Amino acid sequence: MTPDELREAIPATDDVAYFNTGASGPSPRPVVEAVCEFARYHAFDAPGGEGMYEAGWRAEREAREAVARLLGATVDEVVMTQSTTAGINLVAASLTWRPGDVVVRTDAEHPSGALPWARLADVRDVEVRVVEGDDGEFEPADFAAAVEGARLVCLSAVTWSYGTSLPVAEVVELAHEAGALVLVDAVQAPGQLPVDVGTWGADFVAGAGHKWLLGPWGAGFLYLRDEARRALEPTRIGGHGVEDPFASHPRYADSAEAFQLTTAQASVYAGLSAAVDVVLDVGLDAISSRIAELTDRLKDGLPDDRLLGPRPYETGLVSFAVDDPEGFVEACAADGVVLRDVPPLGCVRASVHAFNDESEVDRLLAHVN
Repeated sequence: MTPDELREAIPATDDVAYFNTGASGPSPRPVVEAVCEFARYHAFDAPGGEGMYEAGWRAEREAREAVARLLGATVDEVVMTQSTTAGINLVAASLTWRPGDVVVRTDAEHPSGALPWARLADVRDVEVRVVEGDDGEFEPADFAAAVEGARLVCLSAVTWSYGTSLPVAEVVELAHEAGALVLVDAVQAPGQLPVDVGTWGADFVAGAGHKWLLGPWGAGFLYLRDEARRALEPTRIGGHGVEDPFASHPRYADSAEAFQLTTAQASVYAGLSAAVDVVLDVGLDAISSRIAELTDRLKDGLPDDRLLGPRPYETGLVSFAVDDPEGFVEACAADGVVLRDVPPLGCVRASVHAFNDESEVDRLLAHVN
């Protein structure tokens, strides 16, 4: 499948120029068909066939395999969640916190990567250190002092507000040398950029399928590096995550599955598996290259005093200043151009994906100029 064929497979592109994938991407037909077909099969055929639980577990397993393939992980290192927020909270809830423990985050984190630590500061007297960047840009040295004595570092692979790409592997190395664990909010990366958790070396990586992967809502995932997983203590238990659900003294599974509960809406897992297949069929190199071309076209049309974040290409997220962000978004929507405002920065953000085209970029720029 080519980027043009991907566009043809997304009905939403027939009506609008969609630049809001960083919030939620429009799904292509194979993804929606996979969700609907599994829901039909699960309700109509599985009861008299393999069984409804068995079918659901199979869909979950296949989704874990798809995510593992996408991230360069093993299936035993992946647990399915509902969202990136759920994955971050799972890690936050599964570490044993003591007063004075330190969490490090950046000043460019999404609320999902900030709120859990603010709560821990309130209820567990945890210290939260905030590393300040330069319009979303960070150098590894920015973290050197903050990670000393820290328990956990939480950072985004790609900032949601500026679209900057952070030096994850270098920060992980600094954090590990200081004895800290690292949790990466990766939701803005898979589907637009190649991700290899082995290269990053991070302990935990949270993401979801409904953004750049163009998958359904409700299919999140969490990578737990095998060795680091042992630092977590599950706070929930169910038959799917233990070795023997009928044991009087149950033992958690020796894998990420220890954090997996039993009954879930498995049709979205089928959709996520299909989404990963579509993205890998198009090819991450082809997707990244197309996003870079279109992003450069958009940035070339933006005055320097409007553009926030880097002018050289880093990701398909582009934030820029306008006089009235909410009004600008409304005016664009009336013209069939969809993007969003970013309240913390008082700007708007366009998310450029491989299914967009040059004419759509030009339509957006017509509203700027």
